[in-house]
Amino acid sequence: MRYQLAPLYCRPWTLNGISARLIESHYENNYGAALNRLNVISREIEQFDFSTTSDQSLARLKRDEIVALNSTLLHELYFASLGGDGRVLPDAVASAIAKDFGSVDRWRQEFVGIANGLAGGSGWVLLTYIPRDGRLINQIASDHDPSIAGGVPILALDMYEHAYHLEFGANASAYIAAFMRNIDWTAVKLRYEDAIKVAPPRPLEQKQFADVPSISVEEVREMLKSGTSVQIIDTRPKHYTTKAQDIMEGAVWRDPERLDDWIGTLSKTEPVVTFCVYGFHIGCETASTLRKAGFDARYMSGGHFAWKAIKGPVRLFDDGALVNSRLTVTS
Repeated sequence: MRYQLAPLYCRPWTLNGISARLIESHYENNYGAALNRLNVISREIEQFDFSTTSDQSLARLKRDEIVALNSTLLHELYFASLGGDGRVLPDAVASAIAKDFGSVDRWRQEFVGIANGLAGGSGWVLLTYIPRDGRLINQIASDHDPSIAGGVPILALDMYEHAYHLEFGANASAYIAAFMRNIDWTAVKLRYEDAIKVAPPRPLEQKQFADVPSISVEEVREMLKSGTSVQIIDTRPKHYTTKAQDIMEGAVWRDPERLDDWIGTLSKTEPVVTFCVYGFHIGCETASTLRKAGFDARYMSGGHFAWKAIKGPVRLFDDGALVNSRLTVTS
């Protein structure tokens, strides 16, 4: 693939406190070099002889490719982040930032603080939208390597010394302040509007249980912390429990194949949470049966191992897990 050079996005002569000379040097020598290096690497990969060259050589080329490609992309975003009045944010962007950071001022303090922490070193400061969580986050990208998979950067500050040393010397704080004064928030807004259209990763879908409500392990944890009365039933199959070592704290185990024997011990005035090993079948089927019987029942997504993954409290799976046929948690 042949990568094409992007024209300079900002108008250097309009910037406040950043000279055209600095932008020109940055664009020509650093961005240009990254793109040229990327094209050289791309050609090497296209011409790679798998029969005579080692896999280690290919891995090295692919590592070099990601560095050169990200350097190219981040430089393009950096130049596209400049050219406006950094003091004035469009309402939509200000609202999004306030929602995710508490306030625009707090976002600014964090963004500038990260940048100052990189002074004299290297890296990028990025404002990135995360489709998975539907929120913005400030991040550091080291060695031209954005570290958040699936994130969409919408604002970039280059903290490599080549971005400021020619004009600001070691005074990185002055450079950071100048950058903040020149952010083109209108362009950031357009990129934010594009970013929020990116769909999050597809969630697990179990069509056969589409009408059975689920509850996350985090929500169950908060219910317990708040003292909500809830009946938690571990419905891992009996053959599995013979080798089980632990059980969720606050839960009792019930044999899902003998539901008719213990359903009468449950209260219909308090919610029921069921779970199995991973949250795929048994816990869902049990919750479905309980709902048809008139209980406010939900299955816990991810099951027993999701609870352990968030470090939810567990206890030994022994006779104590089987003592009471109904347990109301009010802790």
